[in-house]
Amino acid sequence: MDNVFRKAIEDTLPWLSTFGADPSGGITRLLYSPQWLETQQQFRQRMADDGLETRFDAVGNLFARLPGTRYPDEVILSGSHIDSVVNGGNLDGQFGALAAWLAIRWLKETYGLPLRSLEMVAMAEEEGSRFPYVFWGSKNIMGEANPADVRDISDAQGIGFVEAMHACGFALPAATLPARKDIKAFVELHIEQGRTLETHQQAIGVVHAIVGQRRYTVTLCGESNHAGSTPMSYRRDTVHAFSRICSESVAKARAEGDPLVLTFGKVEPQPNTVNVVPGKTLFTIDCRHTDAQVLQQFTERLEANMRQICQQENVDIDIDLWMDEAPVPMDANLVAQLTALCKSENLNYRVMHSGAGHDAQIFAPHVPTCMIFIPSIGGISHNPAERTHMTDLAEGVKTLALMLYQLAYKEL
Repeated sequence: MDNVFRKAIEDTLPWLSTFGADPSGGITRLLYSPQWLETQQQFRQRMADDGLETRFDAVGNLFARLPGTRYPDEVILSGSHIDSVVNGGNLDGQFGALAAWLAIRWLKETYGLPLRSLEMVAMAEEEGSRFPYVFWGSKNIMGEANPADVRDISDAQGIGFVEAMHACGFALPAATLPARKDIKAFVELHIEQGRTLETHQQAIGVVHAIVGQRRYTVTLCGESNHAGSTPMSYRRDTVHAFSRICSESVAKARAEGDPLVLTFGKVEPQPNTVNVVPGKTLFTIDCRHTDAQVLQQFTERLEANMRQICQQENVDIDIDLWMDEAPVPMDANLVAQLTALCKSENLNYRVMHSGAGHDAQIFAPHVPTCMIFIPSIGGISHNPAERTHMTDLAEGVKTLALMLYQLAYKEL
């Protein structure tokens, strides 16, 4: 079976990766771009040639369906997003969509029609790389997308969301689309985008939860002054205050331990010159954990400590918590079923959480959802160097196919 999937991947992944291929390497396939449209159209044609029923929804999500014989109105859905970051790799997102197609094709050829309908989805967008909006594809499937949120937004070149959508033959819905009620389970295959599986030399990750995230923009205001004539005791130095905040916060995060992670990703001191005490510093904080209570309590302690440091350094502080996303657990029954499958097939697996966001987190509050991870070489993603060994790619498609078989071909 592994050789069958390996051959299928070798025949299709290079083909799919030609659409939006960046001359400098990697893929750039942004929502409602010509490259995005060509990908979806060519993908649709290939799946139609395989005898699947294909369609676009109102916003450009692509579906390919193998109808069920006994419960045609009960859908087992699998897939991922088809868009990319700028100059990204050829696995993030698109391999999950490709794997769903290959798995369904193999099931059709091996077992015929399922009891429940099987559908593959190549979701229109997840990354937010062109427009300031994320999960446009999955949010429209699950009735969470508000057209008003995108009606007046534009990309970096000033092209409006609605204009780009029209150019691809789609129109912005007048109101939020209703959530699909026929989906009985959603299974997403994705590269890990981290090093856990590779480090432990394991091929399959059974994802039990997607971490919650709290993101901040923090602004420190002190006083810019002459670097030579301002005594140390008189300074209101915002970089010094930031350095204390960063050092003490990271120490607290290390003491807390896994799965908590903390990142200071952006720092902008002003006036940012060699001979002036920096009177203003802006920085960001990204904190993640699988437990909502732990995440909230830890970040509240950080906030209190930042304020205490700034009081000691005679620096004003403004803390803007602009993202507060709760952790999203996967469906316990599906996680147990997938774990049992891995055991029965003697797969080299581990149960783990996802430190990155995925379309599965949009589906999970509405329908039973689970995720399958496969390793990322060196943990590299969002990069042309993004790679996964072929044996692991094939193992992932096989695991997905066997899970879909249980969900669609067996009586529950």
